[in-house]
Amino acid sequence: MAAIEETTTEAMAVGQEKQGSHKLERKWAFWFDNQSKSKQGAAWGTSLRKVYTFDTVEEFWSLYDQIFKPSKLPADTDFHLFKAGVEPKWEDPECANGGKWTVPCKGKTNLEALWLETLLALIGEQFDEPDEICGVVASVRQRQDKLALWTKTATNEAAQMSIGRKWKEVIDINEKITYSFHDDSRRAKSVKGRYSV
Repeated sequence: MAAIEETTTEAMAVGQEKQGSHKLERKWAFWFDNQSKSKQGAAWGTSLRKVYTFDTVEEFWSLYDQIFKPSKLPADTDFHLFKAGVEPKWEDPECANGGKWTVPCKGKTNLEALWLETLLALIGEQFDEPDEICGVVASVRQRQDKLALWTKTATNEAAQMSIGRKWKEVIDINEKITYSFHDDSRRAKSVKGRYSV
């Protein structure tokens, strides 16, 4: 009987803690992919792992402060924040007809700042077309790190242009950024951007 009461008290405390927290509009998930550890000939995505799903401001800051900073990752790793239920793969139904805006990062400090500003814009629902957003990928590479903002409907040029302009405003950059379709990336090694802002 005492064990049941203790468990009930713990559950109530967790419930009260959740009540005092600040709910986000939707759930989000962090994913990690260490491509340098992929086995020779293994299919892409076999090392992709969901790390954590959250839906409150407090959970986000706890995760961000403790572990989730891409500048601390080794080369050839990708770190993702995607809407819960959407896998960061071209094959996911939410991403299949989409594309991505890409921003090269100048150094680890730049990567860190752009990553955080993008995360806050996503979980804070700052984009006019929030349903068009799938997530963001931080790609840590030897030569140059980059961020890619994935969207749902590549052919919706008006929505993509709005998202691109807003993202540039959020991360405060003046350089031109380009948008590429996932379909183009699947077919060719070198992909020309379809839109730019």
